[in-house]
Amino acid sequence: MAKKTTPTDTGRSESSEPAKPYVVLARKYRPQTFDDLIGQSAMVTTLRNAFASGRIAQGYMLTGVRGIGKTTTARILARALNYEAPGYDKPTIDMPPGPEGFGAHCKEIMEGRHPDVLEIDAASHTGVDNIRELTESAQYTPMVARTKVYIIDEVHMLSKGAFNALLKTLEEPPAHVRFIFATTEIRKVPVTVLSRCQRFDLRRVDQPVLAEHFAKITASEGGTADADALQLIARAAQGSVRDGLSILDQAIAMGEGHVGASAVRDMLGLADRTRIFELAEALFRGDAAAALALFSALHRDGAGANEVIGDLAETVHAIARVKAVGEEPASEGMTTEEKRRCSDLASRLSMPYLSRAWQMLIKGLEDVNRAPNPDVAVEMVLIRIAYTSDLPTPDELVRGLGGGAQPARRPALQPSSGSGEERQAPPVINQARTGARAEADDNSDAADDFDFDTGDEGYFDDGSSDSDLQEGGGTSLPGIANPRSFAEVVALAKEKRDVKLTIQLEDDVSLVKFDAAAGSIDLFLLPAAPPELANDLREKLNLWTGRRWVVVLSKEQGQPAIGAVKRAREAAEHEELKSHPAVRAVLEAFPDAKMEIKSIVGSEMFRGDDKESEAG
Repeated sequence: MAKKTTPTDTGRSESSEPAKPYVVLARKYRPQTFDDLIGQSAMVTTLRNAFASGRIAQGYMLTGVRGIGKTTTARILARALNYEAPGYDKPTIDMPPGPEGFGAHCKEIMEGRHPDVLEIDAASHTGVDNIRELTESAQYTPMVARTKVYIIDEVHMLSKGAFNALLKTLEEPPAHVRFIFATTEIRKVPVTVLSRCQRFDLRRVDQPVLAEHFAKITASEGGTADADALQLIARAAQGSVRDGLSILDQAIAMGEGHVGASAVRDMLGLADRTRIFELAEALFRGDAAAALALFSALHRDGAGANEVIGDLAETVHAIARVKAVGEEPASEGMTTEEKRRCSDLASRLSMPYLSRAWQMLIKGLEDVNRAPNPDVAVEMVLIRIAYTSDLPTPDELVRGLGGGAQPARRPALQPSSGSGEERQAPPVINQARTGARAEADDNSDAADDFDFDTGDEGYFDDGSSDSDLQEGGGTSLPGIANPRSFAEVVALAKEKRDVKLTIQLEDDVSLVKFDAAAGSIDLFLLPAAPPELANDLREKLNLWTGRRWVVVLSKEQGQPAIGAVKRAREAAEHEELKSHPAVRAVLEAFPDAKMEIKSIVGSEMFRGDDKESEAG
């Protein structure tokens, strides 16, 4: 009789080993020692010095974002506390790398199954009874290891009663017990618990470090990856190693071993960065039609309204950052193409325009979130930005108000090849300029071609321009240690926020003589001046400048008061402005109207003597 065939006979051999289950990258490449941790050098250095000197705390609090390595660090710390191997008879964090460096308890601890290292999930053990069981078991000595370690994950989930039940044991635990807490919500942990622990904030891992780490893992897996693709994954991870490894795991599977930038963009659902730059350039040129067409194409390909505005805002920020600090410091985390395009746009756009575009995008993001139809809201935001690209700059507005030629409207972004029409970047601002003058220059792209008149030269600007106000020259700047003119004395009083003295020096005194070298000031007090003004000025100058000053009173009046000269000049300017054809036409059309002109670069309000006008 023939032998009956069984499934075992026709199938694989019973002795063959079953295939091992796949382990995701986040678990397969989990750090085993402190040397394997990336981006946490400050914590590692502190712990290494503490273990070397025997200053081991009874409790540690690890906090940081999800996937940063809090639980892994807790296991490595528990392993260091219980490390036992030939030549190692005390706790140490300098453990040999690799599985061959495992001690007697390391494998069980790293796999979370050691009897003396108890991992507790506070999310499912939140009550007082759970903590009471923990504190009671803490009284017993370890079964096999040197130290009994309690790792409590998401400790902020414990109830108030549970925290109170833990306090006494945490403050004075048995010598063989250590507590390690991990949490993503450090603010929810009572300060009474925090004060009993050494706190370590695990920082987000920088994009370049993450990208380099992912490149090593991809090579270890036998795959290949584009540098730009790894940068995209590192950016999407937002500093979380576990999140990045999960994305990398998916990207390797999608590309069958090769991680490409386009595949990663498709996988993450990100708007194509190249098309985002094209959209930004269309907006900067003022081409609303092209911008709307590009947005429609992005929307058809699956890009959300918030994603488009958010990516545009990131692009504007990247361009502004390159313009502010240079390409090399600002290009960290950018792909090669992004570096090239950011540098090109930064050289052709002004900082005031980029700041305006950023503010409009942030405001537009709020509008998109509130709008019943987000896509329509995005289109309106794009139209607004495209329209503002050819609005005149502040200096052009001032030039027009002063009677000059009206500026021709032009987009912010000009073709890079047209040297004659290309918009020049604003000049570098001298760090010594402050106050109204610096504010004016910062808001102008043509500061070298147009000089803002603050209407207050004798107060802030070069002393030699107002010879009727002072003797000597020099530029009056905040932070003056040794005034070289009476105008600088007034400016120093204003800088020190002594409003009373500033007003008295401007309106109530007449300068007779000023000698900066000798530290002597000769003043004539006008009727409204208090008799103690000279003494008050002397004492404050001695304090502010650190040198000795002499303030004497003269019987004869000298130069006119600064305030009187200032008001006379403002009145003259006001009358001159009223004679402007455009202003005169408005006043004739509206006889009862009052003219109020506020300073573009200053914050002070000056009122003229004309009954029908106010000048600022």
